[in-house]
Amino acid sequence: MSDAAAPTLIAVDGGGTSCRFALLHAGARTDLQAGPANVSTDFDAAIATLRGGLDRLAGCVGLSAKEIRAASGHLGLAGVVDARLGQLVAQALGLRSAVVEDDRRSAVVGALGPGDGTVIGVGTGSFLARQVAGRVNLLGGWGFRLGDEASGADLGRGLLRRILHAADGLAPATKLTESILSELGGTPADVVAFAGRASPSDFAAFAPRIVAAAEAGDPAARALMEEGAAYLMRAAKTLGWSAGEPLCPIGGLAPRYAPFLPRAATESLVACKGTALDGALALAARQAGKGAE
Repeated sequence: MSDAAAPTLIAVDGGGTSCRFALLHAGARTDLQAGPANVSTDFDAAIATLRGGLDRLAGCVGLSAKEIRAASGHLGLAGVVDARLGQLVAQALGLRSAVVEDDRRSAVVGALGPGDGTVIGVGTGSFLARQVAGRVNLLGGWGFRLGDEASGADLGRGLLRRILHAADGLAPATKLTESILSELGGTPADVVAFAGRASPSDFAAFAPRIVAAAEAGDPAARALMEEGAAYLMRAAKTLGWSAGEPLCPIGGLAPRYAPFLPRAATESLVACKGTALDGALALAARQAGKGAE
């Protein structure tokens, strides 16, 4: 197929911090970035960001707004909690041949490419996924209130819990727990007050210090990292992962678990092949292939 005859594809990786767009047209790829787009927390603002990004993409290559919205596409967006919301987004944007879903599957396809393997995604939140023969099965990703085990937010919450346990005499205080207690005001009541107003990102802000303290031998921090690593391994095995199959860490925190994983896991670790935006573009190509059948 010549470049001129190749289908036009659109891909979006949208999150609460920024939104990335890619357009493949006439064999050339165009990328751009815009502001946040979480359709659950602010639907109208997210749609405005997405619409503006699509219009900018169209302008970059001389397509009309109508032409770009007719292209096959895949939008992986934070906050798309079910198919109904995905359909509402597609309708609001006037997309006729695009799939809109949450951002996990595009991250998996970007990380693994077409190959089999398991992804451990850990940042402020967490999820795991396993891809076999192009099919992606997901686990976790249920959010901070009920899930996100081993995530940065979960580590931070666990640290504050250990501070309170130390105050109650249930666990020994450590250098890390005493330091954080002092920073928060010095009393258990201060810890509780902070937790009551903290967002997941606020809890996750403690994660880098927890990791560093764990690597330095702090007992409370090591326990948190070991518990997180145990959860990640249990989840990976639940998905069907076994030693020797590629295990790909994505997200800012996932690679920091490597020293706390069993040898079979560390020997299976592989680097990401691409980004979530690359994955969304690959899924858009699959969508175009289905449309041509």
